[in-house]
Amino acid sequence: MGATSFDTHTFVKRLTEAGMPEAQAEVLADSQTKLIDEKLATKQDLKELELRLTIRLGSMVVIAIGVVATLVKLL
Repeated sequence: MGATSFDTHTFVKRLTEAGMPEAQAEVLADSQTKLIDEKLATKQDLKELELRLTIRLGSMVVIAIGVVATLVKLL
C-alpha cells in the first residue's frame, strides 16, 4: 500500500482535550495508524489495481479469441 498521512500528535491532543486519558489516546492513535497503514487503499493503490486488472482482462480476451479461432478451423 501507499503512504498515507495521519497526524498522531494532533489526534492524541484532540482526544485528551475531550477528556480521554493520554495513555488511552496514545494506544488508540497507534491502533489507528496500524489500521490505516495495513487496510486503507490510496488512489495510487487503486490505479495500480485497475492497470493489473485491465492487463489480465485483455490477456483473457486474447486467449478466448485464439481458442474460438482454433475451434472454427477445426470444425
